[in-house]
Amino acid sequence: ARSEAPAIPAAPALTVLPAAPEAPAVPVPAGPDASLPGAEQNPCCMGTEAEEMLEVITGYIEAALSDRRYLLALTRQAPSWARKPLRDMAAELQDQARRLMAAHYLITGRRYRPSVSAERIYAGRWCPALRERYHAAACSGFNYARSAEDTMDPCLTKLFEEMSKQSYAHAETLMGLLQRSLQNA
Repeated sequence: ARSEAPAIPAAPALTVLPAAPEAPAVPVPAGPDASLPGAEQNPCCMGTEAEEMLEVITGYIEAALSDRRYLLALTRQAPSWARKPLRDMAAELQDQARRLMAAHYLITGRRYRPSVSAERIYAGRWCPALRERYHAAACSGFNYARSAEDTMDPCLTKLFEEMSKQSYAHAETLMGLLQRSLQNA
C-alpha cells in the first residue's frame, strides 16, 4: 500500500518591493588591510585634509614633550604646595603628545619617533620661571585654536580645540601658582 504525502499548502505570493537606491561605492585600498571595516583610501577624518597639518602636528608633539620636561624640572625646585599641580600638568602634556602621535599614525600609518633630549634643564628663579611657563601655555592655547580654524579635517579640528582648552587651563593654573607665590613673597 502506498501512502500519499500530505498536501503542502501553497506559499503566499511574495510582494516585490522596489529596489532601494544603491549607496555610492566606497573605494577600498588593495592589500591586506582592504578587508578592514572603514578602510578607504581617503577617510573623512585624519585623511588627506589632515596631511597638510603633519608638520604642525610634529611641532606640537615636540613642544608638548619639551614643556613637560621643563615643568618636571620646575617641580624639583617648587614649594611643596605647587608640586602636584606641576606634575599633573606635566602628565597632561605627556598625554597631549601621545594623542598627537596617535593622530600622526592615523594620518600616515607610520609611528612618529620624537627627538630625545638629554640636556639638563635649568628652570631659573621660581616667579620668573612661572611667568615664562604661563606665556608658553597661553601661546600653546592660542596656536592650537588657530590650527583648529586652519584645518579642514573635522577630527583634527576637535583634537586641536580640546588641546587649546587644556593649554589655557594650564595657563590659569600657572597664574594661580604665581599669585600665591607673590602673596607669600
